[in-house]
Amino acid sequence: MIVINLPIILTLIRIALIPLFVVIYYLPYGWAWPLSALIFALAGITDWLDGYLARRLSQTSAFGAFLDPVADKLMVAVALVMLVGQHHSLYLAVPAMIIIGREIAISALREWMAEIGRPGSVAVKFIGKVKTTLQIIALLLLLYHHPLLGIPTHLSGLVLLNIAAALTLWSMVVYLYAVFHELKAG
Repeated sequence: MIVINLPIILTLIRIALIPLFVVIYYLPYGWAWPLSALIFALAGITDWLDGYLARRLSQTSAFGAFLDPVADKLMVAVALVMLVGQHHSLYLAVPAMIIIGREIAISALREWMAEIGRPGSVAVKFIGKVKTTLQIIALLLLLYHHPLLGIPTHLSGLVLLNIAAALTLWSMVVYLYAVFHELKAG
């Protein structure tokens, strides 16, 4: 039975923000990109808040554990696809391919490991949290796009996104190494 609680409602709000985020990003107004960045930031806040509340209110659930990363991956993948489509840059396309490809591969790996009764070997690691944080900051800067306090947000976002992509590859190697040793041991 699926229980809908506050953390799950926040996750569902994050998913519901995706179409609004897309529509606003493509509006032909100067405020569209900054507003889309604000919506993306709001989604990021709900991501942090739903996890915090689930733990704090003892409202963790299997459904929430499934839905939360799905919402995160959807929002990030949509943002990456929109940015690549808008800017036609190899410096955006390559990290986007790496990030989206890694997420698909690791999600499939987690599912397979769970099916064979070994879900712990692909648990979230610290490097994954650092990678995600850099990725979100990079995407916020790229979505905002306009210079902010003299900072070239687009260039800064590109640099951070490429660093996040390198960490993405590194974290995938860490996961694959852990899985290999888990399977070899047992």
